[in-house]
Amino acid sequence: MTVESPLMATDDDRLLTGWGRTAPSRATVRSPSTYDEVAAAIQEAGPRGVLARGLGRSYGDAAQSGGATVFDMTGLHRFELDIDSGTVTADAGASIDEILRAIVPAGFFVPVTAGTRFVTVGGAIAADIHGKNHHVEGSFGSHVVSMRVVDGTGHELVLSPTDSTTKDMFWATVGGMGLTGVIVEATFGLLAIETSSMSVDTVRCHDLDDVMARMIEGDDDYRYSVAWIDSVAPSGRGVLTRGDHARREQLTRKQVDAPLAYATPALPSAPAFIPNGLLNSASVRAFNEAWFRKHPKSRSNEIHSIPGFFHPLDGVRDWNRVYGPQGFLQYQFVVPDEAGWIVERTLSRLRDAGAPSFLTVLKRFGPANPAPLSFPHAGWTLAADVPAGNEALAPILDELDELVAEAGGRLYFAKDSRQSPSMVARTYPRLAEWHSVRDQMDPRGVFTSDLGRRLSL
Repeated sequence: MTVESPLMATDDDRLLTGWGRTAPSRATVRSPSTYDEVAAAIQEAGPRGVLARGLGRSYGDAAQSGGATVFDMTGLHRFELDIDSGTVTADAGASIDEILRAIVPAGFFVPVTAGTRFVTVGGAIAADIHGKNHHVEGSFGSHVVSMRVVDGTGHELVLSPTDSTTKDMFWATVGGMGLTGVIVEATFGLLAIETSSMSVDTVRCHDLDDVMARMIEGDDDYRYSVAWIDSVAPSGRGVLTRGDHARREQLTRKQVDAPLAYATPALPSAPAFIPNGLLNSASVRAFNEAWFRKHPKSRSNEIHSIPGFFHPLDGVRDWNRVYGPQGFLQYQFVVPDEAGWIVERTLSRLRDAGAPSFLTVLKRFGPANPAPLSFPHAGWTLAADVPAGNEALAPILDELDELVAEAGGRLYFAKDSRQSPSMVARTYPRLAEWHSVRDQMDPRGVFTSDLGRRLSL
């Protein structure tokens, strides 16, 4: 099964932002239609360098580079499903959304998906995305069999985690935020499924301690687990949702007639303009109360759709507009189990700042993979979206950074828009090792980004 739709190369000078819609910068955007075009542009790169960009779902400045040439990779989106091996070989610009539409009806699912399906394969590797199953199956890079990368000299490399001559470059590229080279193609393994439905257990938890205790005690019994936390309520109450891919015998008579049917809902769009201040403590409190009450106190083996379980926010196009023209930022960290108290401290300090988050998610991570800059490691990860422009927020986040660093945690590059270079140096202990491999792959310093410059990567 092969899907092809090349896009003609064009250049376009325009402003780029991340999904948080903050800190725009202007770049020359080029849309390559072949791998050779990518290589030629790298060889001809100017002093501001080049950067690959997918669907722009990094929240901060990771996929933009002021004054540089930025490749819009979405025109390169061919992919092929190998049913016998249970793998997909895809151009870097192929989206998880496109791939799911082809593989789910064939009885497969991606090994890892983020909270949005509008992520490219190249972006999934560069950010080493994680999902609700990290405690079981790790992050996306752990399932990549091989990839083709154009290095800083314009030469194409074939990288594999099992090849002794390329494995260091492979793992430097996984989680490397596009700064080791341009990923042009990757092959990755899939998960075999019987149906396109999910069997889901849901429970409302009366406070944060209840949420965390249930996750510690029961997450190993589930492939997927996630908790929504009411960030405005001092109790930290939440809704814990866990499940797995449904088996055929769990479907209704109507569903079993087409067990692998897969469809995504039509997307209404958020209004083009929403004033600042719409999301405040009062409005988020009302939303959170409704969201908490919407879920059952306890329900087992409920059948959900794949889009509803994995990608609920994808049901509204451009949902990032709800934060208003100033945009928003996400604060996401991971800390070891013994530092789980930082979760409650973070929620408390965000309330102190008057920084309400209607999307606050708690998950548990399993062990890290070998990538030096991969974000996940064993412990707790909390992600909170908050409106930008709150003057009280910056010093509080700096305070929280210190707690995370002291505990042996770190922040996620794909969500970050404000941490410091010193924070990165403290929390990514293999940074020098990554620099050494990056310099080998990019001896001219061609690959740059606003995030890379901000954090001295």
